[in-house]
Amino acid sequence: MTPIRSLLVANRGEIACRIIRTARRMGMRSIAVYSEADRDALHVREADIALPIGPARATESYLDIARVIDAARRAGADAVHPGYGFLSENPAFVEACEAAGLIFVGPPASAMRAMGSKAPAKALMERAGVPLLPGYHGERQEPDFLAEQAARAGYPVVIKATAGGGGRGMRVVRAAGEFAAALDSARREAAGAFGDERVLIEKYLDRPRHIEVQVFADRDGRAVHLFERDCSAQRRHQKVIEEAPAPGLDDARREAMGRAAVAAAQAVGYVGAGTVEFVTDATGFYFLEMNTRLQVEHPVTESITGLDLVEWQLRVAAGEALPLAQDAITRHGHAFEARVYAEDPARDYAPSIGRITAFNAPRDIARVDAGVEAGDTVSVHYDAMIAKVIVHAPTRAEALGRLHAALLATDVAGVTTNLDLLARIAAHPDFAAGGIDTGFIAREAATLLAPAPPP
Repeated sequence: MTPIRSLLVANRGEIACRIIRTARRMGMRSIAVYSEADRDALHVREADIALPIGPARATESYLDIARVIDAARRAGADAVHPGYGFLSENPAFVEACEAAGLIFVGPPASAMRAMGSKAPAKALMERAGVPLLPGYHGERQEPDFLAEQAARAGYPVVIKATAGGGGRGMRVVRAAGEFAAALDSARREAAGAFGDERVLIEKYLDRPRHIEVQVFADRDGRAVHLFERDCSAQRRHQKVIEEAPAPGLDDARREAMGRAAVAAAQAVGYVGAGTVEFVTDATGFYFLEMNTRLQVEHPVTESITGLDLVEWQLRVAAGEALPLAQDAITRHGHAFEARVYAEDPARDYAPSIGRITAFNAPRDIARVDAGVEAGDTVSVHYDAMIAKVIVHAPTRAEALGRLHAALLATDVAGVTTNLDLLARIAAHPDFAAGGIDTGFIAREAATLLAPAPPP
């Protein structure tokens, strides 16, 4: 084992603050890095020390591997935690940390590369026995051949870029006559976004649920799952509200998904925290992708298990065995997380920037993981998420009531937020019934995105 005494957090915002909190509890010295735009940011104020790493533009600061490694050396860090986003799934960053003698709090570069491209990852999962949607994820890319594979899978199908994510390079095709134009469009977008025009074909589920499983593995090959999360409340393929456990999921499927997720982690020699994402419907569950990092929504898993996942990450990175075996991991109650964004849902989710003049949250009934305080500024340069509101209760109904109350009691002034949208989702009868699909927000837009009454 290699003890971690000083931890550099190669990130910003709420996740940096979240990691610093656990590092402090474990007796570690926390080191923040910041761009010129974040000179006075909350994560800078909360860390034991903070070092500048460049201009506001992320490519010249938070995404600059050399600058981050240099900061770690200057600060005397033992380890680097990447958070999520930025360099968290960049295998070159893992290798740079190792070359500098730093512990990387995350999986090996080989696991990242194995899961970094959708098509090879699906081929690997197929060999490991993890269920896949019908389709094609091979190397051949001739348009006529791909059209044949789409017909074999059966329409509707979805064309996906093999690199990247976030819905870019993705097109749903409902009939054979639409395929050629959709393929051209997907390829152009994929080439522009990721520099890679390759695609894969999958059967499209009209009303799927998005359910993911939290996995953990140590350096000795032991792997466990920490149950599942339902992330079906999405807008434009981006999660908005997550919950754990998934409502209406029977024990047999829950156990099968857990086993499949562990098999996926072991197939790539995984180490640390990861998330295996599935789409599900009445017929079964199917591998979507694996995120080789800590997820934004990890607090709902922490809430139902009573475990600190960042602490687990740090212990595993230091060479310790997993703290618990599978049969010792239990769940209690129900949890929700709502992502508070500085954006205007009524204006096509346009980001809202400016100075936050007030920020009040009901911390007596909710856990609030925030990256800002009153007086801080939301910049145009970074992600628009400013906080997460997390609640836990013995039952789903109680937890949902608590979530709605917490959202109504949260106040952010100075920028526009999605708080009204979140509260309306929490109050919607279909959401209350449980088991919504990923198209819920788009279908209910007339209700969920109606103009709010003036304050």
